[in-house]
Amino acid sequence: MRGLLGFLPWIVYAVVATGDEWRWGAITGLVVAVGLVVFDRRSGRAWDEMVIEASAAVFFACLTVFSLAAPHSPLTPYGPALVNVWLAATAWGSLAIRRPFTLGIARTMAPKEVWETPRFYRVNAVITTVWAVAFTVAAGSLTLVLALDPRVTALVIAIKVLTFCLPAAFTARYPKIARRRLAEQGRTSA
Repeated sequence: MRGLLGFLPWIVYAVVATGDEWRWGAITGLVVAVGLVVFDRRSGRAWDEMVIEASAAVFFACLTVFSLAAPHSPLTPYGPALVNVWLAATAWGSLAIRRPFTLGIARTMAPKEVWETPRFYRVNAVITTVWAVAFTVAAGSLTLVLALDPRVTALVIAIKVLTFCLPAAFTARYPKIARRRLAEQGRTSA
């Protein structure tokens, strides 16, 4: 799924950054995010298709500057939680302005005649809400876990994986469920 490629900078950061050294993770995340944005724009992708990529570029630019200026900040162990705070803000913000971040991505996979329908918007609002909730749960859980013991790597990884894989699976399935429901409604009203 092309839309999930937008999460690559966040995944790279999660792999490269460690509790003691977040600078390299921030720099690597920034390079990957900027690379994706440049590649996508040169490929003709619209900005609304790249909300997560653009958000990553801004986040990792800020994190890179901050991590270089304050490499031993007390926020260092909370890097995984900060990522999810930012992603949650991106998702909730896109819903607040009535432009769910999944809308542009979905338009690349759906026929043009459905783009402006309320149902198309609703499906994307639901999917974006699921992502927003997952990011929020991850941010809270990671903050709590890291505050109690920053060395519980297995639990941190489990939280990251679950709060990414569950909404990704939902994203893959929900449009099919919505189409099936629409078809069933059409048959019962006919």
